[in-house]
Amino acid sequence: MFWKHFYLFFIALYSSTTIAQTKLASFFSDNMVLQQKELVAIWGEDMENTTIIVSGSWGKKTKVKTDKNGNWKVKIQTPSAGGPYTIKINGSQVILLKNVLIGEVWVCSGQSNMQMKLKGNFNQPILGSQETILNSKNSQLRMFNTKIKASLTPLKNVIGKWEEASPKTSGNFSATAYYFGQKLQELLKVPVGLIHSSWGGSSAESWTDKEIISQFNSAKIPAIIPKKNKQKNPTLLYNGMLHPFIGYNIKGVIWYQGEANRNRANEYEQLISAMVSSWRSKWQNNFPFYFVQIAPFEYKNTNSAFLREAQLKTMFSLENSGMAVTMDIGECDNIHPSNKKLVGDRLAYWALSKNYKIEGISYSGPVYKKMQFKGLKAILTFDYAKNGFSGFGKKIQGFEIAGEDKVFHEALVKINRNKTITVWSDNVLKPKAVRYAFKNCVLGTLYNTEGLPASSFRTDNWEK
Repeated sequence: MFWKHFYLFFIALYSSTTIAQTKLASFFSDNMVLQQKELVAIWGEDMENTTIIVSGSWGKKTKVKTDKNGNWKVKIQTPSAGGPYTIKINGSQVILLKNVLIGEVWVCSGQSNMQMKLKGNFNQPILGSQETILNSKNSQLRMFNTKIKASLTPLKNVIGKWEEASPKTSGNFSATAYYFGQKLQELLKVPVGLIHSSWGGSSAESWTDKEIISQFNSAKIPAIIPKKNKQKNPTLLYNGMLHPFIGYNIKGVIWYQGEANRNRANEYEQLISAMVSSWRSKWQNNFPFYFVQIAPFEYKNTNSAFLREAQLKTMFSLENSGMAVTMDIGECDNIHPSNKKLVGDRLAYWALSKNYKIEGISYSGPVYKKMQFKGLKAILTFDYAKNGFSGFGKKIQGFEIAGEDKVFHEALVKINRNKTITVWSDNVLKPKAVRYAFKNCVLGTLYNTEGLPASSFRTDNWEK
């Protein structure tokens, strides 16, 4: 009886001690970055009806009591960018978060081209990674790497930690996200925090919540987590890798995904728009969403130009969005282009111009606007080419033209002085349609004079 009572006493003591712990999600930790000049949310768990006091060393304090389930959430005003600061959470226990910065926070998500590390993949290098890693020490650039996790239900936490950029840490972080954040930090002169959460081969459906994805008949939500290709199943990555961050104050999102959806291009625009709208609703933040158009690659049994077209359409139909074009850096035998610096920089141009109001820079390559015919020739007009076009020393090619027979022929190209482009072929007497780089693997050669490439496009709506 003595040992029985001792055992019960020990279990009760252990349970009460465990419950009494003040807990935070992993992303509320030392080295984190909080969004500047906002009422930022911090939350966690403790014993029921416990007073939680959260104090920032910048002079702000707030408190709240836990609910019947032990959950608590506060909002505390952050100052202009700066730090380092400390944050004290006083509950059943005292937690002191150190080396906290206030600045700009961005979520970076998608599939393998976002997940690809700065040091590269096996047999797949990142151009210039050695020098970048060597010079990456920067206490003002912070990175949070989220461990991959699939879940049938929305989770509260992830595995990961905040780290300062340095040669020791930067090589294992997303290359695209790193270059994006580096450019922002360099120009804005404020701390930048990057939350990276991506999984190679993941579909857009996997990052979409149950309520939204259920509206798409083609998406089948699994009853159990499959052993293979977890990242291709609807909602599983949203639940495990994105939902935990909902509420963490952010400036915006960058997204590099699409390869896994290339066979479902016809619904991609609608899917991404619904996904992002749902994220914004849950975050209660109409944040900017900047994404990367997939690069040329020699896919089999599909023409990925249709997916690129869907992404181009998304840029216009989805409010507060923008697209970084990669037509000029594709590698036909490598689905992971090595020049990730250009990708990160091009994403950053959108943010620097649109959100940080840096004037005088271009952020988009030429975008087809309209076409008219003059005899045997088609004359094309573009947006985002105020100063005209260039091939930067290379012959502009990749244009095709077709007549009523819908047979496309390689076209000749002339850049005009009135900011238009003339396209024609001696094999087409009555032109009806023009396409540019509308194939799987084709090198983009058309730029505006600021050096940003044009997206692939077509003027027709033919099925093939």
